[in-house]
Order: sequence, then C-alpha cells, then structure tokens
Amino acid sequence: MSEVRDPEKKPEHEKKNDRDFISEKIVRPAPSKKQVGTRMATAACAGIIFGVVSAVCFVLTRPIMEQLSDGNKPTASAVSIPKDELESSAEAQETESASETETEPVEEMVQSALEHYRYTVDDLNSLLNSLRSKALAVDRSVVVVHSVQQNTDWFDNPVETTGLYAGVIIAKTSQELLILTPEDAVEQADSIKVTFENGNDVSGHMKQKDTTSGMAIVSVSAGDISTSLLKDLEPVPLGNSYQVRQGDMIASIGSPAGVVHSLDYGFVSYVVRSNPMVDQHCRMLYSHILTDADRGTFLMNTDGELIGWAVSASDSSAAGSNMAEIFGISDYKGILEKLSNGQGVPCVGIVGQEVTEVQMDGGMPAGIYVMNAVTEKPAYNAGIQNGDILTQIDKTPITSMKEYQAAVEKMTCGQTVHITVQRNGRDSYTQLEFDVTVGSR
Repeated sequence: MSEVRDPEKKPEHEKKNDRDFISEKIVRPAPSKKQVGTRMATAACAGIIFGVVSAVCFVLTRPIMEQLSDGNKPTASAVSIPKDELESSAEAQETESASETETEPVEEMVQSALEHYRYTVDDLNSLLNSLRSKALAVDRSVVVVHSVQQNTDWFDNPVETTGLYAGVIIAKTSQELLILTPEDAVEQADSIKVTFENGNDVSGHMKQKDTTSGMAIVSVSAGDISTSLLKDLEPVPLGNSYQVRQGDMIASIGSPAGVVHSLDYGFVSYVVRSNPMVDQHCRMLYSHILTDADRGTFLMNTDGELIGWAVSASDSSAAGSNMAEIFGISDYKGILEKLSNGQGVPCVGIVGQEVTEVQMDGGMPAGIYVMNAVTEKPAYNAGIQNGDILTQIDKTPITSMKEYQAAVEKMTCGQTVHITVQRNGRDSYTQLEFDVTVGSR
C-alpha cells in the first residue's frame, strides 16, 4: 500500500538543508579604497562645519553669557558720591525770616514745657546713651592708618618709624575699601598698613590725595580682608553740611584726643557760609569741640552722618585760639569722588570773589575778581595777576563762583583751557587772553 505524502510535510534531507540555510552568515564585501577615502573626507568636512558653527555660536552668545555671569565675578566699580545743593541766599533769607517769625511762639512753648517738666537722671542717661550708640556705631568704620617710613640711624642701620593716623571708611566696592585720612598719613610713607577695629592688619596704598583740603584716600583690597569682616564693615554715610546750623550738636570721632578711637561731644559755635579757598568757596564750621587735626578728626551729626573734618587752625584771629576749624563735607563731595576713583583734582590756582552788583554799578565787569593768583600755580604761570577779573573759560561766560567751581570741576589735569580776563588799566579795562594748562591739587 503506497504511502500518501503530505504536501506540508518535508523529507528529512530537505529539513536539514533548511536549517543550513538559516544558519548562514551574510558578509558584506570589504569597502574599497575609494569608499574609505570618501568616508574620511565626509567626516573631515562635517568636523570643519561643526567647528565653524560652534565658533560662530560662541561669538554671538559670549556677550550674553558675560552679562549673565557679571553678578558672580567682581568688577571694578566707579565710586559715585551724590552732591548736595547749596541753598541760595534767597532761600537762606526766607528760612531765617520764617525762623524769626516763628521764634517767639516756639520759644514760649518750649520755655513753658521746660518749666513744668521735672527732669531726672534717667533722662540725661537716655540722651547720653543715644548719642553714645550713634558715635560707637560710626566708630566701627574708623581705622588706624600706619604710615611706615624706612630710615637709617647714625650708624647707617635701617630704622623703621611708624606714624599713627585715624581714617574712616567712606566707600565700599566689590574690589576695595576706600578710607579717608589726613594727607600726612600718605605723604612720606614708604608703605601703608591699615588696622581695623577687630585688630586685623592689612596692607593699603594711596589712591589719591588733595593738598588743598589736606586729605587723601587710602585703598584696601577686598581680597585681603576676611569675608566675615568685609561683611561687617560699612561706609559712614556722608551728611549734608549745608544744613548744619549754629547751635547744632556734633560729635568728633577718629583721633580728637590724639588717640585713634577717641570721642568727644560739642556744639557748632558759628558758621561761615562762604570762605574763599583755591578755586572754590567753602563753608566753615567752628566749635570748641576737642579735635586733633594732625592725626585726623572727623565730625558727625546726631544722625551718625559724616559732615566734615578738622583742619589746622586759621591764621585769622576770628577763629579764636581754642576754636576748632572744620571743613564742611558738602563742598568737597565732588573732590572726594575724584579722589576715590584715583583721579587728580584739577587746579587753576585762583582765590576769587564774584563781582557784586554794587561793584558793577561802579564800572567793574561781571566775573570773578582774582584776589590771589597763587604763586607757581597754573593761572599764575600763564600770566594772570591779582586784580584781574575772570570773565570767560573756553568762551563760556563766568559770572559767579558757582559757575567757576562747576567749570573747574569739569576740567581734567593736563588739559589746556582758554581763560579771558579783564585787566584794569589807567583809563579802562583791557581784555586779555591766556592759555592755562590745568594742574593738580
């Protein structure tokens, strides 16, 4: 009986051939040299294109990334000190008139209150504690500036001498602390060291100085100060000395007793609103408060703001032999800003007074009357003389000390400016022109 073959069922030999076929490996032929070269060239071109695109993207995104990262890295910051507006004579008169009008009823009210109020020792202690806390808070920003000089003795042995001066922190940037100190602290110093209230010593260097005000700025790198100390150090706020009035209570900090971190209290005895100085007029304060101008004494108001510093006694007998003479800070804020940024303070070298209306009615031209062309200063060297009347700077009319001071402040050291003056002759005034090279104070 013949076997019926299932068409779906394959013979054993055919099954083996099927398995052999499935297990076979298909191997692609090796690429030719031409194909290898083509692939390498393609990869090289892709690399070049990627590099070019990356470079372009870096150039385009770099400014944005730098802006985003500016907050994380220290940058040099320019110091800006806002200026105070000088009150006009009209405003001053209005203020004085108003005070006179209100004086009587106010005085009566105060007198009545004083008569009926019974003061105690606690009241006095409260007042003194309040003043003391303000002064001590400011004193944390007072430092000792060591002026180190290298000398030799009679036997040619090296000798180091150190002068101690008071300084006060007036500005703080991401890179440095700026300290106001007497010019003598840096004038002859071979090196400068600064000691903070906690006793830490760091090196400092002179940023800039001004011989007219007698002050200098010492810089201390923020990198030389510990993070914790740097965080605690704060600049003393700069007050408005134009607002200081006779009778105001003030405190002297720095070195009023000849020792740094000493302290005293007093009152403003009187105010000179306009005192002629080189290239400016400034407000002077006078007080019997204890000061040491040589070692550095700074004056603060009852709000804890710096309002000036003590200077050497005036030659004028009006100051009195025991009267402290104080430069108001408002007249020097522009100068302090320049010093803090390492810039020289421009100097023309004129002590002047604006010509009054009465003098103009008498025939004098409008302008700045030269009271003193300081010897060896730029104006003197250019030929300007005492008695000349300065009328123009670079063709801009000058009729007041405010205009003159503003013009000088905009100058830069080494710049040549064109100054016009009127010189009194036998019969009339003669106009003269001078090219003045601006110096540095």
